[in-house]
Amino acid sequence: MESSSSKMSHAPESNERQEYQFDSEIDNKLKEIMSSVPRKKGAALTDLDQYEGFWYSLAWLEGMLRAEKHFKPQPNQVILSSFPKSGTTWLKALIFAIMTQSQVSEPTNPLLTRLSHECVPFIETDFRSNSPKLNLDVPLMATHMSYTSLPKSIIDSGCKIVYICRDPKDVLVSTWHFIHKVLVNEEFPTMRDIPLEDAFEFFCQGLSFCGPYWDHLLGYWRASSESPEMILFLKYEDLKNETGYWIKKIAQFIGYPFSLEEEDKGVVQKIIDLCSFENMSSLEVSKNGMMLFENNGVNTIEIKNNTFFRKGKVGDWKNHLTHEMAMQLDQIFEQKLTGSGLTFNVPPPSSR
Repeated sequence: MESSSSKMSHAPESNERQEYQFDSEIDNKLKEIMSSVPRKKGAALTDLDQYEGFWYSLAWLEGMLRAEKHFKPQPNQVILSSFPKSGTTWLKALIFAIMTQSQVSEPTNPLLTRLSHECVPFIETDFRSNSPKLNLDVPLMATHMSYTSLPKSIIDSGCKIVYICRDPKDVLVSTWHFIHKVLVNEEFPTMRDIPLEDAFEFFCQGLSFCGPYWDHLLGYWRASSESPEMILFLKYEDLKNETGYWIKKIAQFIGYPFSLEEEDKGVVQKIIDLCSFENMSSLEVSKNGMMLFENNGVNTIEIKNNTFFRKGKVGDWKNHLTHEMAMQLDQIFEQKLTGSGLTFNVPPPSSR
């Protein structure tokens, strides 16, 4: 996708992009890890391997190792990081729209015909694929990796990182629905549906994909406290509450600030409207499209795009968790985050 934005810089494509596909060193390291690290069943009753203190699927771990060796950030690379089901789909769309803001009203805008996950690929899946989707015109990629597992090239290059987190109770409920809607079908024969109560127990133990969630949070929170000029730490609830304010904050942070003329022309509001849950979920690509994920480079797995859109609400956990479950989860995170300064008190509406 060729962008007409004057704020965008281009970088030449490296010939090394294809080399990682046949990397015996990575394969050997993966086998070594598999033979030595703990392995347990996760919430979807599929195997998770513990690596550097976090739980990942084998496919994700392979992509991480390949990215560690081969990922070379562009000079103005932006990395969107998140724990699964924390608002990733929405934030991908928002930042992509910010970085291609000259196209926000164009009928050819990629976000009208492509899911934001296709516009902004995950580093881990891109580096496992035989057909990488890295877009050199828009230096934006995403990851679910913990901060400690990020490729060294990202930290050394000084990439801007935008991290989004969400109330753990909503993350749990969203994850459970995702497992139920996406993973439990004939495409994933090793996975099984589980009751919410069981998913809750796994989550409380930290035994979830990319978990424990509290450690994932703390890694980015502490890094953002030490280097606020490099890592912007966002809360989903704040972004929902003051979307316009945070869009301008993000744009400034990643080096794509809005001019007074652009603000006068309503570009910020146009981005809000374009990326709203109501608009994105009603698009043809969202209702009837599919994402294809390669499985060991041999076959592909299809996931319906509409499964990435459920409600997008703050506090939906109240419709699913008992009072006791909510209290227990709050107590766990209060204990785990003690002394960090990070809390999940949902803010009231603001007129900032």
